[in-house]
Amino acid sequence: MASVNTAIPPHSFFASISKPKSIPNSQFSPVSKFSRKIAFSRNKRKIAVAKEFDVVSVQSDDVTDLQEGVVVSRVEMEGGGDGDLATQVGLLSLEGFSSSSPSSVGEKNEESMEKLVDRTINATIVLAAGTFAITKLLTIDHDYWHGWTLFEILRYAPQHNWSAYEEALKTNPVFAKMVISGVVYSVGDWIAQCFEGKPLFEFDRARMFRSGLVGFTLHGSLSHYYYQFCEELFPYKEWWVVPAKVAFDQTAWSAVWNSIYYTVVALLRFDSPINIFNELKATFFPMLTAGWKLWPFAHLITYGVIPVEQRLLWVDCIELIWVTILSTYSNEKSEARIAETELTTEVKSTSSIYPPEE
Repeated sequence: MASVNTAIPPHSFFASISKPKSIPNSQFSPVSKFSRKIAFSRNKRKIAVAKEFDVVSVQSDDVTDLQEGVVVSRVEMEGGGDGDLATQVGLLSLEGFSSSSPSSVGEKNEESMEKLVDRTINATIVLAAGTFAITKLLTIDHDYWHGWTLFEILRYAPQHNWSAYEEALKTNPVFAKMVISGVVYSVGDWIAQCFEGKPLFEFDRARMFRSGLVGFTLHGSLSHYYYQFCEELFPYKEWWVVPAKVAFDQTAWSAVWNSIYYTVVALLRFDSPINIFNELKATFFPMLTAGWKLWPFAHLITYGVIPVEQRLLWVDCIELIWVTILSTYSNEKSEARIAETELTTEVKSTSSIYPPEE
């Protein structure tokens, strides 16, 4: 704030103060002496304030400085005392803070409570799912545990879990692959959110559920039929079949599946068709070319070594990396658009509350 430095000469200051008259000793008392001292100090301050604020010169271009200079000069001209002046300026300075402080503290407390509830729910989901999965894997032979040692349980668990998986592929192959893809796409989206900077237990449950739902309902079933179709499309055993399958996979199939995943996830977010089309058009080639850095090398093993029925399990293991990339591409533009919309709404509401001065 622009400051006012007005020097008051000592002789002019004391000249304006009338010399106190002599008081008889009979009328003197400590109380009257103290009262005269208070009156003297008040007169002194009034004279100093009057001389100091005769002209309030505000040299700053800051709107706040100009407003405060006008307020000070107006208060002084209205004849307010120095105590009133300090009180009014102090109230003006603290008015906004005192009015907004309780509400802001309440909002912060409410936000902290919501985050705590979300972390608790997310931690419960993760711990419950992890405990269930580990228990199912370790208790695959619980009917035969009589007399087994802990070493024997851990030794035979991987072998018997693999046998159970092969049996499921024979009895209900589509459903088994749907479950695996659903789990992989859920975990992959969780990893993607962690890589985006979110704490471990502060992930977006709705976003993870959408990704897992797409993996369960579409990826597992469509991949099952796609790999069978690919074998019928290339029924040969020559050396060029594997590169041809990889090329077909990374052009036709990748383009179709990336578009399906992006569109269905956006529909589950209730995005408008126009936004879905524009964002898909903007991310189509980046997603496709990003896959070329990973999948051609993985698919040399997929089509060259892995049997047809086991391919999806191998692919889903690599999908943990790919879903992290795919989910990031699918959600970053939507989240940026939502953040921009919220910022615009906040700016408009602020402008309506505090209209610009003319």
